Amino acid sequence: MGVLWRRFGGQWALVCMLVLAGCGGPPPEQAVRAQLTAMQAAIDGKDAGKVSDLLAEDFVGNDGMDKRGARRMAAGIFLQYRNVTGRIGPIQVELRGEDDAIARFTVLATAGSGGLVPQDGQVFEVETGWHREGRDWLLRSANWKPKL
Repeated sequence: MGVLWRRFGGQWALVCMLVLAGCGGPPPEQAVRAQLTAMQAAIDGKDAGKVSDLLAEDFVGNDGMDKRGARRMAAGIFLQYRNVTGRIGPIQVELRGEDDAIARFTVLATAGSGGLVPQDGQVFEVETGWHREGRDWLLRSANWKPKL
């Protein structure tokens, strides 16, 4: 066995590494859904840093909002509203190749104290664009509007 291992062991190890490298995480649709769950958890935890971590560097939101602006907006809302929550409705994921996806869903946002987001809630229609960077799916764009 020693002779065989010396002869083929290195090649076997290389094959194993290549196979494991090909197992690069969950399928794209599942990964995007997981990132949306992570976004909801960041909002529920009132953690603007974690929200920002899920955004691509070239993120663009409503009215040209960039990543920095999105983090500031999240931090401001979390400071102003103690009981802010966001509940994501049914998610539709449309894959655009291997590294891009669009996710559409509704969000019920409540703040608990009136103001920008009504205490009893506001439903928004949301369309998000996601891009895989390495092994991570990051939010590249988001557009939202109140659902009437």
